[in-house]
Amino acid sequence: MQSRLLHLFRRHARRTAVTLIPLAFALLHISGALHLQVLERLENIIYDTRLRATMPRTLDGRIVIVDIDEKSLDRVGHWPWGRDKLAALTQELFERQQVALVGFDVLFAEADGSSGLANLERLAKGPLRAQTGFKEQLARLTPTLDYDALFAHALQGRPAVLGYYFTSDRDGRTKGVLPAPVLPAERLRGLPLLATTWGGYGSNIEELAHAVPAAGFFNSITDDDGVVRSLPLLAEHQGKYYESLALAMYRTLLDQPEIHPHYAHANPEGKHDILQSIVLRQDGRDFALPVDTRLATLIPFRGPGDVNGGSFRYVSASDVLEGKLPANNLQGQLVLVGSTTPGLLDLRVTPVGRTYPGVETHANMLSAFLDGKSIVRPDYAVGFDAAQLLCTGVLLAVALPALSATSAVLLSLGVVAALASLNLWLYLAHGLAMPLATVIVTAVLAFALNMVYGYFVESRSKRELAALFGTYVPPELVDEMVKQPENYSMQATSRELTVMFCDMRGFTAMSEQMEPLQLQALLNDVFSQLTHIIRSHRGTIDKYMGDCVMAFWGAPVPTAEHAQLAVQAALDMERAVEQINLLHRERGLPEIGIGIGLNTGTMCVGDMGSDIRRSYTVIGDAVNLGSRLEGLSKHYGVRTVVSESTHAQAPDFIWQELDLVRVKGKAQAVAIYSPVAPLQTGMPHKLEELSIWKHFLEAYCAQDWAQCGKLLVNLQQTAAPSALYELYAARVQTLQGQSVNPGWDGATNFDTK
Repeated sequence: MQSRLLHLFRRHARRTAVTLIPLAFALLHISGALHLQVLERLENIIYDTRLRATMPRTLDGRIVIVDIDEKSLDRVGHWPWGRDKLAALTQELFERQQVALVGFDVLFAEADGSSGLANLERLAKGPLRAQTGFKEQLARLTPTLDYDALFAHALQGRPAVLGYYFTSDRDGRTKGVLPAPVLPAERLRGLPLLATTWGGYGSNIEELAHAVPAAGFFNSITDDDGVVRSLPLLAEHQGKYYESLALAMYRTLLDQPEIHPHYAHANPEGKHDILQSIVLRQDGRDFALPVDTRLATLIPFRGPGDVNGGSFRYVSASDVLEGKLPANNLQGQLVLVGSTTPGLLDLRVTPVGRTYPGVETHANMLSAFLDGKSIVRPDYAVGFDAAQLLCTGVLLAVALPALSATSAVLLSLGVVAALASLNLWLYLAHGLAMPLATVIVTAVLAFALNMVYGYFVESRSKRELAALFGTYVPPELVDEMVKQPENYSMQATSRELTVMFCDMRGFTAMSEQMEPLQLQALLNDVFSQLTHIIRSHRGTIDKYMGDCVMAFWGAPVPTAEHAQLAVQAALDMERAVEQINLLHRERGLPEIGIGIGLNTGTMCVGDMGSDIRRSYTVIGDAVNLGSRLEGLSKHYGVRTVVSESTHAQAPDFIWQELDLVRVKGKAQAVAIYSPVAPLQTGMPHKLEELSIWKHFLEAYCAQDWAQCGKLLVNLQQTAAPSALYELYAARVQTLQGQSVNPGWDGATNFDTK
């Protein structure tokens, strides 16, 4: 048995090594030595999909969001409101509604001067200091005009939590008063934690900060893709640790239990240790809250969010202020005061919504604390990923080469299914968000490379390959290429080339009027002349497609001036068709027309096809655009349409700009042109016409329809009849009755090929 396994290994050693390539890259990626952003994005996609698929989508009746919504702003006034209104709101919540706890996801960083008290005090000390009774009257009014004091009094002695934020300000700017840190240094055993560190903060004014038992920061963590998936539970500022808004509310609800760190090691060594969880300790009982290496936890979203999301009850703040809720309607509930109004800038991009209320992220965390649930990426996630990668990679590398194609597919699918099932079980049963993307991609690539190697390398003796160089490229270039064969390869490469599509107009009508042999002779004659022109300008004939010929410049023989050669060939082909039509008129034969499209860009060029038939051809988006441009020639009434890139590389011609177009399959608009003649031709009358046309296009893009009309009349009077000018005249007539569109870029969209 052992000798047989050794024989199999030796027989498939190279194939096994190839299969292990993805494993090597994967291990480099998770170690941080190789950053593969695509795997990180895929990991986020998998996490977001799993989260959305497993959300409970049920209402948590314990938590209510008092929403400073559009309705509230309309009825109460724009934000910020006077603190007298917030005092009234607080009184209503605690006294009439009998709520258990209130958290404010808003900041009170400035003193409230909306009552005018400060101005009255200045008057009392200044112009009205001698006014009899003014100071006495002001003293009686002060308690009702000091809105900050009113709000502080409403908060005093009640289970209320204020919010604030930390900043990454490099200058460490601060505002307001921070609460006391929640994790004293003596509990850290001299070890600094690997927490998110902030340089500055914006907090509440002193009078309000001292009125509440706790305050918490409402910062979230935004991942590299701009999505909020995590909230830090603790943050570090100047060596001290502060709690989040959700944690502060939870601790206030539990009567402020102490926070203790729970390290990965009982006897840590070195300057750091990994914090596995933070423990709330009270009366000999411990409540552990797992955290990741940033002292953060993933947000366990309950549903899609917002007023209609179904996760939490939303109540308009104006309804609370106006006493529209029945007494005790919110009794015993936990209240978060926040805003869903876009203008107050508290909307986040999350896995479950692109405009998710920030206040609801804290509600989700508070709900999870109450349920004793959490989602966390543990500190050993990288080790777990390495272990599953090694097991998967080695298994597939050893087993796949010895299996048939069907068995290899079944094994690979089984491995992927087992990995996904294990990952989902850890997530649902233990709240562990373990990595999955890298191992899945590794398994798929290992299978793909194994199959590709087996087909193209180990089975090559079963396939026949073309032996003659001339079977790969058009014969007209073989003579030149064989002089230095080492410089050429039929392997596919990406190069900048110029491609041409030339279509014969009127072919359908001719096919109905002419006998097959006569039609064949006509086509052969026309294609022979056009082919001769293309070859004389060093172009490669790609293929003939019915009444269309496709060619390209710049390969297989590299040519720096490929765009120039292609444009000159197009002009010569136009003249050749004119000569052909002169003879046709003399012989009573139908006249023909051509439409040519030229585009320059990066294309994949090489030997492509099947085992039966192969050809040296070009493919890619740039090729497709060339085909689209040929189709536009009839629409604009010109024989040749050239892309912006070809125009830029062929400066030795007189050009007429046609339009800015967005063709089917391309989101980016491109300018298109038509060549008039070589630059040395002169043509002063034509240059004058093109100057007027340039001014017309400028007016057209500026939506100056009156000026467009004047210039079109000038063109139609001085220039020869033109389908292009008639086309734009019809456009202007349609558009001039419309209002100016500020988002209009002047581009014409074509939805057909």
